[in-house]
Amino acid sequence: MEAFDVLGDPVRRRLLELLARDEAASGELVEVIRAEFGISQAAVSQHLKVLRENGFATVRPEGARRIYAVDPAALRDVDGWLDQFRHFWEPKLDALATEIARGKKAR
Repeated sequence: MEAFDVLGDPVRRRLLELLARDEAASGELVEVIRAEFGISQAAVSQHLKVLRENGFATVRPEGARRIYAVDPAALRDVDGWLDQFRHFWEPKLDALATEIARGKKAR
């Protein structure tokens, strides 16, 4: 599966957002995703499996729990692919930073 196929799913993107904050037990992730998307524990497990198998997440056992974390390797690959497009937005962000700095000086 291609990286953007993995990231194209809103449930998987949300799981990565949650994991970007801190590692989490699968049960915690299931609670949040079930509340937000109304899907079953089995469906959440399948999404976690896709993230794991495609290098976006790692899992380790901790007693009876499974603890998930972001694996940055796949995200670095996505970031590398995005490099070819950065010239479209970086000058605008630089100009915004300049205007913000000017506004702070004026105060």
